[in-house]
Amino acid sequence: MRLRLGFLLLLLLPGVLLAAPLTLRGPLEQGALVFGKTEPGAKVYQDGKRVPVSPKGDFLIGFARKAPPSSTLKVVLPDGRKLVRKLKIKQRKYRIQRINGLPPSKVTPMGKETLARIRREVALVKKARARVDDRTDFTHGFQWPAIGPITGVYGSQRILNGKPRRPHYGVDIAGPVGTPVRAPADGIVTMVHPDMFYSGGTMIIDHGHGLSSTFLHLSKILVKEGQRVKKGQVVARMGATGRATGPHLDWRINLRGLRLDAQTAVGPMKKQKEKLR
Repeated sequence: MRLRLGFLLLLLLPGVLLAAPLTLRGPLEQGALVFGKTEPGAKVYQDGKRVPVSPKGDFLIGFARKAPPSSTLKVVLPDGRKLVRKLKIKQRKYRIQRINGLPPSKVTPMGKETLARIRREVALVKKARARVDDRTDFTHGFQWPAIGPITGVYGSQRILNGKPRRPHYGVDIAGPVGTPVRAPADGIVTMVHPDMFYSGGTMIIDHGHGLSSTFLHLSKILVKEGQRVKKGQVVARMGATGRATGPHLDWRINLRGLRLDAQTAVGPMKKQKEKLR
């Protein structure tokens, strides 16, 4: 009786979808990162696209900021059986965030040299995020890279100096310059740049299967490209470099070309002060 009751309670948990042998963990909503598990040797497809699956059956899927209300997940098991699930994707309402006091050149950049610089930096970021390998560092879990007030959220429409600009794709965590920034999960550092035009000190950590974390506006980066890092390791210091009105960390996650909400990878932030060290 207790086992049956426990199973029923598990089915009722939000964000958990069971259809043996398939488990999904995470919110089924726009912008969400979802962790999947199936049988070893299975093949997984999301809306017709092949999804990397580890030898143990771990995989990742995600839903874009403007994802449609449904997504089709197909699993082909080693014995040939097929599981097809129509996922209902919750549609989100995004905030409008107005930010004033930015240098005009950071809102509307001009000049051939500046525009060429921006193009070069965009290419560097795209190259680092394009990596898709078999590592499964993401299976060890995520934590917040910094602790502090959340001053910006994923998906919000940005109005900069009164001008509409692209949506914000990160979560902004405020704090003093020098606040430690920790690796949110195990991974490999794939890009380090001391001063990009928009994002200032910028670093990318790859977590495997095309999932990466990007950290913007850093005052100091403490690791090198190619270095392996562990969850919780101090990898950088918070700053106010690039296009920023004050010191904060802008943390973003990307999955194989999708810009996702980093908050869907972690639980609620613990209200505690981070010590400088």
